[in-house]
Amino acid sequence: MKQMSYMTRWTYSTSHKDMAMTYLMYGMMSAMMGTGMSVMMRAELSNGNSQFFHGNNHAFNVIITGHAMAMIFLFVMPVTMGAFGNFFLPMMIGAVDMAFARLNNISFWCLPPGLVCIMCSVTMENGAGTGWTYPPLSSMGSHSGPSVDLAMFALHLTSISSLLGAMNFMVTVFNMRTMGLHMMNMPLFVWAMFFTAFLLLLSLPVLTAGVTLLLMDRNFNTGFYEVGAGGDPITYEHTFFFGHPEVYIMIMPGFGMMSHMMSTYSKKPVFGEMGMIYAMGSMGLLGFLVWSHHMYVVGLDMDSRAYFTSATMMMAVPTGIKIWAWLATLYGGELRLGVPMLFALGFLFTFTMGGVTGVMLSNASMDVAFHDHFHYVLSMGALFSLVGGYYYWGPAMFGLKYNRMWGEVHFWLLFMSVNMMFLPMHFLGLNGMPRRMPQYPDAFMGWNYVSSMGSAISMMSVMVGLKSVLMQLEDGENQDMEVQVTPDFVESNLTRDIRDSDLELILSRPAEYHTFSELPMLISH
Repeated sequence: MKQMSYMTRWTYSTSHKDMAMTYLMYGMMSAMMGTGMSVMMRAELSNGNSQFFHGNNHAFNVIITGHAMAMIFLFVMPVTMGAFGNFFLPMMIGAVDMAFARLNNISFWCLPPGLVCIMCSVTMENGAGTGWTYPPLSSMGSHSGPSVDLAMFALHLTSISSLLGAMNFMVTVFNMRTMGLHMMNMPLFVWAMFFTAFLLLLSLPVLTAGVTLLLMDRNFNTGFYEVGAGGDPITYEHTFFFGHPEVYIMIMPGFGMMSHMMSTYSKKPVFGEMGMIYAMGSMGLLGFLVWSHHMYVVGLDMDSRAYFTSATMMMAVPTGIKIWAWLATLYGGELRLGVPMLFALGFLFTFTMGGVTGVMLSNASMDVAFHDHFHYVLSMGALFSLVGGYYYWGPAMFGLKYNRMWGEVHFWLLFMSVNMMFLPMHFLGLNGMPRRMPQYPDAFMGWNYVSSMGSAISMMSVMVGLKSVLMQLEDGENQDMEVQVTPDFVESNLTRDIRDSDLELILSRPAEYHTFSELPMLISH
């Protein structure tokens, strides 16, 4: 039989593991692009006067738009869902592959053209300096040229990709569980992916419709959002209600990964697993009911503001349930501070910080004045979960061990730098500095400078992370699955007396929770 060529394998592959690897590589490339843009923004903001854009404030807004789209649609979603979801979901439910293997392939190949469109939207003519393409800023009058159209084509392509992937995940979970695996017994990561798929399926069509109407306004003289033609730009913001479920689409796979990491590294099952499932489900549901808390300054009536304030505060309940359940999982466990566990603890801290600020910002009156809780939830919540997920599952994906010392340096550099970058933004927001302003009064310079230094250190952490991955791929020892079990091995690895309760706990857990250090106990049993 003729050997399949390298190109054929990676272009036409329908294996869920191959597709996961392509998503992972694509996500890492996009992350480099998005990170580069964020460093440019922070460099420009390191001083009150124009530093690098030579007074071209529009270029600053173009970089902001490109950074947001690259990080969300091309990095976080492809890595959390495409890479980890594709690789591990079928394995965790005992399926041989995803339900629609070829659909898996096309949902990946929608993404590279999306990357090209976003790059073109940043570089063609004046660029798309619209933020989330809100009209009237994105109308032909304010932004003529192809840039905004290209940004919206990118949204269309990534939406198609995510929709196809979501349908694939849902059908796989419903139809391809192994014999006897009831849905209530599925691992938490599978539940997280399942809820994420539901969110995508329900929210993306609305986003696509809203963006398509804007394309028609720009190119076919319709008047959906044009005030002069009887339209209303606020309608676009309501069709962009996708913005809120999107936050949970990005963080929910991270919730699943965190549950597995904390369980493994505290040697306990997750506390209140059923409660965790219901919490994720209710977060997904509530995520669809609070979108206008992004719109407090558009002139909502008092009743709407009261409702969206109350509904947003309710979001703290399922979030709090998850935080406390994770803490209860750690409490009384035999904690091991491996690299994934460090990222899990870092996630707990940063996500709690972001959640607490979210409760404050839910108040319509305060939200008008305050800024920045988004990055604590996402730059640190989602990022820590997927980097921790890489260290946790990377050895299983590649069959190669990572260098623990480099992994720990990566964590501490990243943790310190992102806090140094985003914490001062809270103080700036409290003092009244508006967002997306490249030049500002000298009064804001101190904290901006600290934040920009944090950005520079975060670039060092990215380099350390890349070095860590490179060492794993080049020098990582093979994960030798066949351990030679001798009496000496068992004796030297037993770190404590074997108690019946320990054995019962270990044997009652699903196989994926068993850790290497428990092997001697299982063998001697």
